[in-house]
Amino acid sequence: MSEHRNLAPHPMTVDEMVARESLRHLVAAYGHAIDRRDWSLLRTLYHPDATDDHTPYYCGPVDGYIAWLPTMMANWRATIHTAVSALIVIEGDHAQGEIAARAWHLTLDGSRQFVAWGRYADHYERRDSVWRFAKRSFILDHAEDLPAQTGNDFGSAGVATGCAGEDDPVHVWLPWFSRPL
Repeated sequence: MSEHRNLAPHPMTVDEMVARESLRHLVAAYGHAIDRRDWSLLRTLYHPDATDDHTPYYCGPVDGYIAWLPTMMANWRATIHTAVSALIVIEGDHAQGEIAARAWHLTLDGSRQFVAWGRYADHYERRDSVWRFAKRSFILDHAEDLPAQTGNDFGSAGVATGCAGEDDPVHVWLPWFSRPL
């Protein structure tokens, strides 16, 4: 194998720490935008000429990906896209990241849950001082198709129940998350 100097621990500059935190925020915002079905927020996370590769479902320009998502996401009552870990290499205004992720999906009738375990192979670019996705590709490592427990609260009467879209309780409790762009 080649030398791994880009991945090895090293002293970080303040600029590199700021870049890493910006990229982690970008990745977290992606999960939020997908799960809340906030397509306008999602569009801001990519550069205009970016691409997204979710082969075999979609591969191409980001505008096509975002146009395809509402139809695909309409199959799921709820989803949770979580970044488990992030390994990022930064070189100037370009960066690459391997983001380990878990994507949980609940069927519309609540009877099944599909869990995709995988990784995003990301290319980021900083333009006009802002980091965005230049290319995002998904690698599936493992998938689970499981029965779901019945009920929404699992014995916790009164607990707020999440849902896709603007009716999710986060928009009431965290109104800054719903501000127009």
